[in-house]
Amino acid sequence: MHAFFRLPLPGLVLMLSACAGTSADGARAPTPTTLRVATYNTSLYDDTAGGLVRRLEAGDPGARKIAAVLQQVRPDLVLLNEFDYDAGGRAADLFQRRYLEQPQPGGGAALHYPYRYFAEVNTGVPSGLDLDRNGTVGAAGAAAAGNAGTDRDRGNDAWGYGLHPGQYGMLVLSKHPIDTGAVRSFRLLRWASMPGARRPLDPKTGQPWHDDATWAQLRLSSKSHWDVPVRTPGGTVHFLGSHPTPPVFDGPEDRNGARNADEIRLWEAYLSPEAQAWLCDDAGRCGGLPASARFVIAGDLNNDPVDGDGRHEAILGLLEHPRVLRMATPRSEGGAETARAYAAKGLLRRGAPEHVTGDFGPRAGAMRLDYVLPSTGFELRGSGVFWPASNDPAAAIADGSDHHLVWVDLAL
Repeated sequence: MHAFFRLPLPGLVLMLSACAGTSADGARAPTPTTLRVATYNTSLYDDTAGGLVRRLEAGDPGARKIAAVLQQVRPDLVLLNEFDYDAGGRAADLFQRRYLEQPQPGGGAALHYPYRYFAEVNTGVPSGLDLDRNGTVGAAGAAAAGNAGTDRDRGNDAWGYGLHPGQYGMLVLSKHPIDTGAVRSFRLLRWASMPGARRPLDPKTGQPWHDDATWAQLRLSSKSHWDVPVRTPGGTVHFLGSHPTPPVFDGPEDRNGARNADEIRLWEAYLSPEAQAWLCDDAGRCGGLPASARFVIAGDLNNDPVDGDGRHEAILGLLEHPRVLRMATPRSEGGAETARAYAAKGLLRRGAPEHVTGDFGPRAGAMRLDYVLPSTGFELRGSGVFWPASNDPAAAIADGSDHHLVWVDLAL
């Protein structure tokens, strides 16, 4: 089931952004003539069901930093990745009321979102199949306490990797009304239904990694793909959110790399003018986004254009899609500083240091994985990554996640 909520805000149904000011990373607060759209992988997940709720009830330091960053940047519309889903919305309630709506250290004024969208995701939902081909079928609740191997088995055999249903979920927060009746979700779409699907192969035999019966059941989206129409003062904007699986944590068959690439390619298909009879949402409606519709693609897409283990042609195809606006890449001082520090230690990357959006440790380094991609028809007014330099006081709130918030300002 989907869960939709409109939170009351008397007298301010269409609330615009705060008065102009400057956040600590140099981004001026959005004005009433712009729409600020953002994506943020918040790392607000827990390995146990209900764990995030318990942490938020207790007062979670990481959540306070995430809220502080949002209070600084003040997006009108934002996708939060890695925010655990619970059907009753308890985690979202707690985060909004006890964190966002309360001034946080290093943050700004209280931040209220009267509209939100969240729904079920594939992560942690048992498939009943041996997807990693290790001879066992992991099931929810099957892990023994402290048995990491069993946990990994359970996660690998879920429709999307996760240790309980809803782990690594998604949450949309909006200052403008969401057209809930028109939301489309592609959580149940079968991978095999995609024309030209990158079916993983066993490199030892050259044969498909999954048998035909398993392949026919696999879901494409590791979490979900959402089209959330938002009624802004400048017209409806389709907010296209997803969080493809990382292209790692597998074997030489590269099944996660193949899935990541096709999860990204789903958006290419959704934007294409050709009839897409195979592209059917969870309500049974088929076809892509009308050519006249304006949209913003957002999310942690787990694919750097030139660095890392992803199949780069997938993200490049999306960046270069004729319906996606050509624009300057969002940048930050802190990201550039971090990437150059890794380079000085011998971890060389081809991408521009200023464009990275996350720090993934000494083995992976810093990469650009998080994207906000507006459609043509918008005028770009500004963009950035909230990643202050290490000598900036705002750096104290920027480490709540290994990812950093990316934002763009679009003229209304």
